[in-house]
Amino acid sequence: MNRIRHHTPAFTLIEVLVSLAIFALAAVALSAAYLNVLNGYHARDQEREIAHGWNLARVVVMSEPDRAKLESGGNLNLPETGSLSWSVTIEPTEIADLFVMELSVTTRSTPEWTKTARLMVFRPEWSDPAERDRLRQKSRQRLERTRGP
Repeated sequence: MNRIRHHTPAFTLIEVLVSLAIFALAAVALSAAYLNVLNGYHARDQEREIAHGWNLARVVVMSEPDRAKLESGGNLNLPETGSLSWSVTIEPTEIADLFVMELSVTTRSTPEWTKTARLMVFRPEWSDPAERDRLRQKSRQRLERTRGP
């Protein structure tokens, strides 16, 4: 009675360990990629909040006609992220009715951020009439000199 042994196909221990190592590496790589995606979404949301706060502060400042109120600064409550404070310094230029306004916005919410920009604003109501006339006269003289004979 000769019996023929049939080998049933099976994996060896080495093959199983190698496949588990490959699976573990793939799982680590995929989880790292997933965490990077989540961090990217979080950073994008923070940038949106910063842009929203900055734009809101600019709208409030640019729509305020009273120079004294602007120079005293102010606070704004943001719908979801807390509040921010803004301050403005205003300087005249050599052009009549044109002013340089430096706007600085700081938030006290998470994430904390500060942003500053120099804006050129045309506000005739802020000009002193005598100073406006003097600046206009200087501009006329400059134009006449550059125009030539």
